[in-house]
Amino acid sequence: MRILIIDQMHPSIVELLEKDGHEVVNAPKIIREEIKDQIHQFDGLVIRSKTPMDRDLLQHASKLKFIARAGAGLDQIDLDYLSEKNIQLFHAAEGNRDAVAEHALGGLLALLNHMIHGDAQVRKGIWDREGNRGYELKGKTVGIMGYGNMGKAFAKRLRGFGVEILAYDKYKLDFGTDKVQEVIWEKLKAEADVLSIHVPLTEETRGFFTLDELRSFAKPFWLINTARGEVITFKTLNEALDEGILRGAVLDVLENEKFQKFTPEQKAEFEKLASRENVVFSPHVAGWTFESYEKINQVLVKKIRKTFGKVS
Repeated sequence: MRILIIDQMHPSIVELLEKDGHEVVNAPKIIREEIKDQIHQFDGLVIRSKTPMDRDLLQHASKLKFIARAGAGLDQIDLDYLSEKNIQLFHAAEGNRDAVAEHALGGLLALLNHMIHGDAQVRKGIWDREGNRGYELKGKTVGIMGYGNMGKAFAKRLRGFGVEILAYDKYKLDFGTDKVQEVIWEKLKAEADVLSIHVPLTEETRGFFTLDELRSFAKPFWLINTARGEVITFKTLNEALDEGILRGAVLDVLENEKFQKFTPEQKAEFEKLASRENVVFSPHVAGWTFESYEKINQVLVKKIRKTFGKVS
């Protein structure tokens, strides 16, 4: 098959695909209009998230057999169109689930122990032990919303910390184990000291965490979001932190990740959020490690091979 790569990938992707007999065009700098002009020539497309895969673009893909998404999120892909045209979709959540799980845990430990704040103070010559007294994770109840690849990997990393793990997934049943208790959403909200979000962005999850939803938790809790920023707004985060509903937050993703495109309200709310010592940020890199960069390729090629086989 002829395969077009439209985003920057680990260089191993070309060799892996060619070894299976495919012809590969690696064009990470290609722009949308160029993709439109050329996509009819290709059987496969390898993407990240630079270019939305909407109907306007995909209708030009007359030969397309598959799209391989180097990552987990599918919110920028017209899934209905792919289904209509019988175009296969592969994604690589297995490739970066370990990275996401470690990052979520690292962010939580940093938040509980004031590591960012303490580090900044020591660099300024401030030695404040009492002001940086932290909390132990042991003995806490950690709730996981969404028990797919990421949620499972996070639960696995938690097992040595002496925590109770509650997991909720609206679309899965009977996944509980002796180490992870499967619960309904109301039970998770009644007991969680920590909530880690691991859900995709859909019309159902967009803006799901309203202030009223957060108020329905039984006790103040720490929030971790390594999933999608659009599930909760800056304004809601600030209001929940002001009210003491949230004890702090780990945010690898934001409602809007393009600072230059903030609305005036988003700019004001983000600046307020950024001034808080109990918020830990990272720039959407939870799944973006040196190891996951390469593992994603291996996962995608294995899935393509399983469906289409080797050419040679």
